Amino acid sequence: MNFKKSIVTLILTSVLFVGCKEKETDIVSKETAETAAPKVKKEIAAANLQTTSFSVEGMTCAVGCAKTIQEDLTALDGVQKATVDFETKLATVTFDKTVQTPEKLTTVVEAAADGKTYKVSNMKS
Repeated sequence: MNFKKSIVTLILTSVLFVGCKEKETDIVSKETAETAAPKVKKEIAAANLQTTSFSVEGMTCAVGCAKTIQEDLTALDGVQKATVDFETKLATVTFDKTVQTPEKLTTVVEAAADGKTYKVSNMKS
């Protein structure tokens, strides 16, 4: 009986040790990738700056929805700043009008997730 307990304990310890080690490696790799090549935004001429705001319907949470949409918008070329407020369901984007258009921003938001979850309305420039 003691032998079986020892084997089970050894196996569980091995699984936990290997499992935790993989997670730690993933975390380190992710952090390295994020810090290794920071994306440098091109400076946008003041004459080309445009700000637009619009409603985003379909968001259910601040982290999974609003933050994801904000990150998708911010990552676009020509976008200087993007904020998405979950409480008011309002997105505001400042962008280079020679690179982006409100229609392209709408496409990015509505394509997020499964392409059916979010809907943009009340676009105001």
